[in-house]
Amino acid sequence: MLISCCLANEVSGWRRQAGFTPSVSSAAERTLLRHQQHRQRRQRRQGELSMNLAAGIVGLPNVGKSTLFSALTKKQVDAANYPFCTIEPNTGIVEVRDPRLSKLAELSSSQKIVFATTTFVDIAGLVKGASKGEGLGNKFLSNIRGTDLICHVVRCFDDEHITHVDGKIDPITDIEIINLELILADLQMAENIAANLNKKAKNDKQAAATLEVVKVAIEHLSAELPVRSLQTSGKLKEDDYALVSQYDFITSKPVIYVPNVKEEDLPHMDNEYVRQVREYAEAEGSQVIPISAKFEAEVAGLDEEDAQEFLDSVGLDKTGLDRLIATSFDALGLMTFLTSGEQESRAWTILKGSRAPQAAGKIHSDFEKGFIRAEVTAYADLVEHGTRVKAKEAGRVRMEGKEYVVQDGDVIVFHHN
Repeated sequence: MLISCCLANEVSGWRRQAGFTPSVSSAAERTLLRHQQHRQRRQRRQGELSMNLAAGIVGLPNVGKSTLFSALTKKQVDAANYPFCTIEPNTGIVEVRDPRLSKLAELSSSQKIVFATTTFVDIAGLVKGASKGEGLGNKFLSNIRGTDLICHVVRCFDDEHITHVDGKIDPITDIEIINLELILADLQMAENIAANLNKKAKNDKQAAATLEVVKVAIEHLSAELPVRSLQTSGKLKEDDYALVSQYDFITSKPVIYVPNVKEEDLPHMDNEYVRQVREYAEAEGSQVIPISAKFEAEVAGLDEEDAQEFLDSVGLDKTGLDRLIATSFDALGLMTFLTSGEQESRAWTILKGSRAPQAAGKIHSDFEKGFIRAEVTAYADLVEHGTRVKAKEAGRVRMEGKEYVVQDGDVIVFHHN
């Protein structure tokens, strides 16, 4: 019998301890929960194994998208001050920093630490008419459709040296321009789906049922409403919405609004523009993570010690990017579990609600196939006692079976054939 040891750590748990917890409305929580549930169903149907998040960074030209992306990935991209400077989408991999990994590495004398990763895609600025091909819109909309989450950057600062594509600062109008283009793109897609289903509906009951649901989606989109608000509208039941969720509608994806503010607005990152965005997001059940892209880019260029000093100097504990990355994980229903040994301490990404065998399978498929049981210890108990052996002697280890749902802060020893 083989044994492997890992720490299960839900990102939201360590984020709360590290001061990352964003202010989330109940409407936002319900919206994200629904998306998580439908995403899990889709992944189970498709047998998906990868839990790597792909977030598309969107917004009008010159709102700070490329500056934000550069800070996120510490990769310099073309952020020149003119529309459409980003022609091809830039993809970068971002580490999801987890402070518990450092403690595990210390306890295990690990040679290295491997963080979980998140993928961000910088998508060139959209404009009015993008859904009809304006501003290379069709190509950009196709790139957005391939992501799991939308980070919508909104300009919330005045600067006469940085032009605005419409000549004035109006965050709500900017948001509505982008949202309308995404809705129109989905409407066109829904109409095409309906046309195909209509051909099959006479001889296919499932196609006929799906067609009726898609017609509801078309009516909803025609009213300039996003697909993700269909269920809260009461127009569709849970099972019917599941039929809609099988299609990759852009507006079914969760949205995080990212107001880009000036450095002078730190540390509170609040101004009249940001308050307008918060009110808008609250109404549709989305989250808001304000940042200063320019400040984040400056911090990203520093080493860890200098970066912390810089943050302290403006009254911040953590960067806005850390909050954005952590919130992105929550929006996709993701969590991480950790493995730790002398060779490395590593974070692995799984869906929240995963059972012990599924977590074990993330390490190796044989661990899931031959799963027998799991020895579970709370993270706090492991830190307090220093080793699993001592925690067991203190009665802080329990046995769990195949139905056990991995919890935040679990230290697990997997027993398998």
